[in-house]
Amino acid sequence: MSIATGFAPFSKAVVRAMRRLYPPALADSSWDNTGLLLEAAFIPSRRPSNIVLLTIDLTKAVADEAIALNSSIIIAYHPIIFRGLKSLTFANSQQQTLLRLASHGISVYSPHTAVDAAPGGLGDWLADIVTGTKTSFGQDADEAVKKRREDEDDPFVDKKPAVYTLSHHPSQTTLHLSKQDPPTTTAVPHTRRPIVPQSPELESHPGAGMGRIVHFTQPQPLTALLDRIGRGLNNPKGFPIAIPQNTSISDLSISSVGICAGSGASLLLNLDVDLLFTGEMSHHEALAAIEKGQVVINLFHSNSERGFLAEVLREQLEDAVEEEWAAVREEKAVREENSGVEDEGIKEALDEEDFEVLVSEVDRDPYGIVILKPEMEYGAGSEEEGSGVIPTIEGK
Repeated sequence: MSIATGFAPFSKAVVRAMRRLYPPALADSSWDNTGLLLEAAFIPSRRPSNIVLLTIDLTKAVADEAIALNSSIIIAYHPIIFRGLKSLTFANSQQQTLLRLASHGISVYSPHTAVDAAPGGLGDWLADIVTGTKTSFGQDADEAVKKRREDEDDPFVDKKPAVYTLSHHPSQTTLHLSKQDPPTTTAVPHTRRPIVPQSPELESHPGAGMGRIVHFTQPQPLTALLDRIGRGLNNPKGFPIAIPQNTSISDLSISSVGICAGSGASLLLNLDVDLLFTGEMSHHEALAAIEKGQVVINLFHSNSERGFLAEVLREQLEDAVEEEWAAVREEKAVREENSGVEDEGIKEALDEEDFEVLVSEVDRDPYGIVILKPEMEYGAGSEEEGSGVIPTIEGK
């Protein structure tokens, strides 16, 4: 019979890598719940694969995906546990997910606001988007978008629009620049700083802090920022924007931007900036902002975060895990040699050098976008003849 021997060695290496990249000290511990939230037992006879699965939200679908991949650990940006649990039962969907993952030997780590605060983390990724610092996805991606639009406009293509299609922003990008590809954007001159600087500052992560404030050297047309945001988010179908009454988008220019991923109102509403750029903000919060003459752009909560996984975190983690996995394997080997006791199950796990860092293919924001498009007329003799057009909804 197999005996659990504690934490899986590979999962330990991943946790060490995450803590090095995004130290828990950067998280807002006054309300957040970060770190190793589920430490699954390592059972050698059903050893998981050396696979890390990255996700924003740990849903049932993501848990199914991790189990199918035989993952060792899930890095879930949002904590699946926020408050103390008095029980673990299958009656609660989140607890059910945790129990299922534990039974398959899959651990869960959540970095959340540590990623927001870190230099080069989520706050800077969003700042890179609005300043044009973020590289685009290259000519191939632009050509693919152009081809799709040509197909949509081609009168010789027989198009039969669906009555509706629900469009969700993809969980990961399908086109990536390699490390050798040159940037295809030019950064707009600007300065940036955290809204709330990290205190005390970590020597390993200077310049950390919650949120970002960007000041452009020259005012930027709002239309230019919208274009950068669209490209930076890989051409979503749309996102909400609020502007002051009696103005138009084409008339507005932006000199400063307050940035916060996720739900950013508590961090942004007292800022004296032209644009508030976040994941979500309530009706009354947005109304208060535009009454002050500010512009608000919301991306939907997790769509302000999800692209970071594929574009930044995956590569960061691959490099850090490579180092930490080598270190863990060496430490275990030395420990066994000194003790004179060899655990065959652990030895087999340590012998497997290769690993993968994957981004969930099913993770998505709960909200999708529908676009009503009256374009298909009823034909003669139709039961609905005379009613004009039917609404169609444009999908991605």
